[in-house]
Amino acid sequence: MKNQNGTFKDWANANVSRQIEDTVLYGYYSKTIKQNFFLIFSAFVPLSVPSNKNSTEWEKVKFLFEELGSSHGLAALSFSISSLTLIGMLAAITYTAYGMSALPLNLIKGTRSTAYERLENTEDIEEVEQHIQTIKSKSKDGRPLSARDKRALKQFEERLRTLKKRERHLEFIENSWWTKFCGALRPLKIIWGIFFILVALLFVISLFLSNLDKALHSAGIDSGFMIFGTNLSNPLNMLLPVLQTVFPLDYILITVIIMYFIFTSMAGIRNIGIWFFWIRLYKIRRGRTRPQALLFLCMILLLIVLHTSYMIYSLAPQYVMYGSQNYLIENSTTYGDHKGNSTISVPKRCDADAPEDQCTVTRTYLFLHKFWFFSAAYYFGNWAFLGVFLIGLIVSCCKGKKSVIEGVDEDDSDISDEEPSVYSV
Repeated sequence: MKNQNGTFKDWANANVSRQIEDTVLYGYYSKTIKQNFFLIFSAFVPLSVPSNKNSTEWEKVKFLFEELGSSHGLAALSFSISSLTLIGMLAAITYTAYGMSALPLNLIKGTRSTAYERLENTEDIEEVEQHIQTIKSKSKDGRPLSARDKRALKQFEERLRTLKKRERHLEFIENSWWTKFCGALRPLKIIWGIFFILVALLFVISLFLSNLDKALHSAGIDSGFMIFGTNLSNPLNMLLPVLQTVFPLDYILITVIIMYFIFTSMAGIRNIGIWFFWIRLYKIRRGRTRPQALLFLCMILLLIVLHTSYMIYSLAPQYVMYGSQNYLIENSTTYGDHKGNSTISVPKRCDADAPEDQCTVTRTYLFLHKFWFFSAAYYFGNWAFLGVFLIGLIVSCCKGKKSVIEGVDEDDSDISDEEPSVYSV
C-alpha cells in the first residue's frame, strides 16, 4: 500500500478498492442480518391467533408453544433451515466441487522447484534492468523522455519491484526448514492425492447414480424428484446400512465424509478466493489472511456443513430414509411329498414396497423434503455439482505445477509483503 518513502501508492491513495469493499461489506451484513431476523422470527410466529380474545399472557405463551409443537411450527422451522441449506448448496457447488478435483491433483503434481524459479526470476530481473537502462540512456544528452517512454519506464520499474519482492520470498523459502520438511513428505503427499481422487470418484459415481435414479423413476419436478426407494444402487448406499448394524461404524464413516467435504471446501476457497459475483473480495493465504476473510471462510464452511445433511441423503438415500430397518414377510414352504406346508417369517430390508405400518421413514428425510421446490432445487444443484467437478478436473489437469510463492504478487491484505512470512510456503 505504501512506497519506501512512506507515501501511499496511487491505487491506495485513491481508496477506490477499499470503498468498494466497504460498500459490499455493509450491504452484505445488513442484508444478512435482516434475512436471519425474518427467518428466525417467522419460525416462531403462530399462523393463527388464540380464539379467546380475553386470554391472559400465560395462555398466549402456552398457545405459542402448542403451535410450535404442531405441524405448522415444523414447517416454519423446515423452511428456515432449508433456505440456509440452499445457500450452502451454492457454496458447495462453487468451492467443494472444485476443491474435490483440485486438492488431489495439486498434491500429486506438487509445486515447482524453488531453485529453478529463482533462476528464472534472476533472468527476468536482468532483462527488465536492461530495458530500464535502454530507456534511461535516451535522456543522457538532456533530452526529456517522451510520454510513451515514461509510461514504459514506470511499468518496467513496477515490474522490477515485483521481481525483487519475488526474489526475497524465493530466497526465504529456499532456506526454510519447513520447505525441506515438506520435500521429505513428498511421497506421502502423492499417496494422499491418489487416495483423495479415489474418494472423489466414489462420491461422484454415487451422486450420479442417485440423481439418475431420481431422473428415471421419480414423478418429476412437481414432486421435487422424490422417490421412496432405490432402483439404482450405489456403493455408499449399500455400505452405510451394513455399517449401521455395528455401532458406531456408520457414524465414523459419516464423520469422515463431513471432514472430507470440509478439507476439499477449504482447498477450493484457497484456490478460488472469496468472491462477490465478479468482484474478488479476499484471498486466503497462509499467514497473511485478513480477519474479515477468516470470518467469511467460517461462515461458508458452516453453510457447507449444513448442506451435507442433504448431500448424505443424495449419496445414500436408503440409509437416510430407512436406516437398517427390517420387516417380516410370510413365506409359505411346501414339502416335497405335498402332504403339508408351513409358513415362516423371513426378514427383509425396508424399502418403498414395505407396508406403511412395518417401516418408518426417518424424521431427517421428512424434514429435508417438507417443501417440494427445495427438493427440486437440490436435485438440479446435484447436477451442477457434478458439472463443476468435471470442469475443475479438466482445468486442474491442464494447469501446470503451482509456484511456491503463488499469490504474493498482488496484495489484498493490510499486512505488508516486504517481510516474508514464515508460513508462506
